[in-house]
Amino acid sequence: GRGSPAGEQESPPGSRFVCTSLPLDAAGAGCPLPPVPMQGGALPPEEELKATVLQLRETVLQQKETIGSQREAIRELTGKLSRCEGADGKSAWKNEVGKGKDTMGDLPRDPAQVIDQLSRTMQTLKDRLESLEHQLRANVSYAALPNDLREMLQRRLGDLERQLLSKVAELEDEKSLLHNETSAHRQKTETALNALLERVSELEKGNSAFKSPDEFKVSLPLRTNYLYGKIKKTLPELYAFTVCLWLRSSASPGIGTPFSYAVPGQANEIVLIEWGNNPIELLINDKVAQLPLFISDGKWHHICITWTTRDGMWEAFQDGEKLGTGENLAPWHPIKPGGVLILGQEQDTVGGRFDATQAFVGEMSQFNIWDRVLKAEDIMNIANCSINMPGNIIPWVDNNVDVFGGATKWPVETCEERLLDL
Repeated sequence: GRGSPAGEQESPPGSRFVCTSLPLDAAGAGCPLPPVPMQGGALPPEEELKATVLQLRETVLQQKETIGSQREAIRELTGKLSRCEGADGKSAWKNEVGKGKDTMGDLPRDPAQVIDQLSRTMQTLKDRLESLEHQLRANVSYAALPNDLREMLQRRLGDLERQLLSKVAELEDEKSLLHNETSAHRQKTETALNALLERVSELEKGNSAFKSPDEFKVSLPLRTNYLYGKIKKTLPELYAFTVCLWLRSSASPGIGTPFSYAVPGQANEIVLIEWGNNPIELLINDKVAQLPLFISDGKWHHICITWTTRDGMWEAFQDGEKLGTGENLAPWHPIKPGGVLILGQEQDTVGGRFDATQAFVGEMSQFNIWDRVLKAEDIMNIANCSINMPGNIIPWVDNNVDVFGGATKWPVETCEERLLDL
């Protein structure tokens, strides 16, 4: 834009400054060329040269005055521009681009546009100076051009070039600072968003927030026919197995059914049940063995049962000690694959027809199944918390156990705390 005359009144506070770019061909109108002496006049050459020198001196004085007024105008515009740039975004630069207007905020959004505009202005000044020198050379002998004028013009041009480079460097610094602030803000936003997404994922997983996938228990607080847990995996064909679990019963007489495994055609493929005043029983293929276990005192107990199809041999362990053994329990019968494994209910059909009088009431944890008979030493070490051995067929992990009907999963007491309860 153009500077106003130096004598212009100061604009009142709060006024808005509208900066309008001019076309390049209009930029030369503000710098009058010195009058060129007429050639071929009646004056003798000496007088003509003197007149030329006087005119050039007048031109130099005019240029000095013009430059002084322009410096005042530049200072005033710089002050106004600073006020524009320092505002909170309500004032604006307005650049006319074609027919439309690009209204920018408190700082130029694209420093490249400002640099380009300054470069064009600088080039215009250079062109005007070259034009002035060219006309002076064409009409006046080179010796007649005062050296101080040429030096002053060169000095002014150098000053303008330095100012332009300084402004370019300042705008580049502002651009870099703005880029860094934007990047930091974006990174901070992304970090907060990622933390939020992780938290949402945790909540969506629901009960998967246990310290470790096996550190949970299933709670079955009521004697009903609709509270139960279900193991997602099924069993392969088995010729031997060991089942171990921690349980704490809250019901009497009889703890009900800690677990049952039903297959098509045989609802009682594997069942552990204590019903009413009967002793606790192990059913395999609907055959029954009574076990010498006593676990209805409301305390945590560790139970292990082993079985092999060879002669139908079985063993019963309570809290690490072998309390009983027997044989002829469904001898030479392999456990059928592809059935449904239920915690807390006895199945009359595969996966259903529960009986509330046979339901387990209490808590259970660490339900694991192996496809072999574990050694007594291993069972003792599991029961006294010396080792943690997940079942190789059915391991106790959160994502393998679903709960239904109001049954819940909770963080479980540590193994040592369960031991103290014995």
